[in-house]
Amino acid sequence: MPLWRPDPTFYPSPKMAMQAPAEKLAYVALLNPNGNGKPDALGVVDLDPGSSGYGRLVGQVDMPHPGDELHHFGWNACSACLCPYAPHPHVERRYLIVPGINSSRIHIIDTKPDPRKPQIVKVIEPETLAARTGYASPHTIHCGPEGIYASALGAPDGNGPGGIFIMDHDSFDILGKWELDRGPQQLAYDFWWHLGLDTVVTSEWGTPNMVGKGVNPEILLKGGYGHKLHIWDLQKRRHVQELDLGSEHQMALELRPAHDPTRAYGFLGVVVSLKDLSASVWVWYRDNGKWGVKKIIEIPAEPADPAQLPPMLQGFKAVPPFIRIPAVRRLRPVSPEEDRLGAPRGHRAPRCASQTTQDAAQRRSANGRSEPRRPPRLFYELALLSMGRAVLSGGHPELDGEAECPAGGRHGS
Repeated sequence: MPLWRPDPTFYPSPKMAMQAPAEKLAYVALLNPNGNGKPDALGVVDLDPGSSGYGRLVGQVDMPHPGDELHHFGWNACSACLCPYAPHPHVERRYLIVPGINSSRIHIIDTKPDPRKPQIVKVIEPETLAARTGYASPHTIHCGPEGIYASALGAPDGNGPGGIFIMDHDSFDILGKWELDRGPQQLAYDFWWHLGLDTVVTSEWGTPNMVGKGVNPEILLKGGYGHKLHIWDLQKRRHVQELDLGSEHQMALELRPAHDPTRAYGFLGVVVSLKDLSASVWVWYRDNGKWGVKKIIEIPAEPADPAQLPPMLQGFKAVPPFIRIPAVRRLRPVSPEEDRLGAPRGHRAPRCASQTTQDAAQRRSANGRSEPRRPPRLFYELALLSMGRAVLSGGHPELDGEAECPAGGRHGS
């Protein structure tokens, strides 16, 4: 008699997922920044070292319309489907939810029966998204306990507020806006959660009108871009707490929670300080029932010849590092030394060599990092591929204790 078993890739924690067999294929967004009427695409990369196509593009599916500007995308299902209060054990990790941040169009892509030849099976038009949620510019996709969660930068008119909406696991219908009480939150960008604490964390960038044509110097110098974290009650869908980094710290973007789902902390990347153009990494944490945030890494600006800089940066005589905390999926088992939180002690972020803005722009174009309709905003890139205990030197007891988990604790995601 056949048994009904959950998808075997639904791991209870990221740490267990990292110890699983390596993936043999990866899916990547391919942007067309040339404005030549051709669409973006989703590429398939061979990751099998024993394959003749290793490291090469072995498949591609073009989007049906130009101008989408593919950005973040994600799976329809994951271990969150096993959450006790909203179980969906029958759902299979099969479909990719691929939104266009510029077009507000959402593509549903089936990776079966042939993972090398994914197919578009449904397209959700921006009018549908707007009518059912009041949102536009979808950004982050996460498979969640009650459906597929997605963030959006703002409203169809390009203003705020931004927020989160939910899609159905099976039909991919837009179910509606997630928030019941957003409190003071207006700007949106990334989001993640601590399922065991019924807690959602969201970050801030700007509305579509604020970011659609690149960074607006006037908004930036007035401290108008996002600089806050927001804490939410996941089940009640209500705003709980606001954590303000200060308007000096502009564009509080990427969120990465601890790999251990019982740990109540995570990391935030902040693009630039108006004081000295430095970038920074912050840690959010729970302490005595309240949430806090503190800066733990600061990456200084890179000195540069003012004559080679745009007017906005000439007075600083420097350029800021472009910091992102990428969602890198480890594709092999890792050693205990590597997996304390992601890196061994002594890990240091690399520094980028100086070069002119023209060289930087050429480099961005050559390696595919250019973004459609957006000029290069920050001219040097610094990727923090992993962070470990080294960044927490000095000891923070609130980061090392077990999270308080209510009765019937949830699986991590």
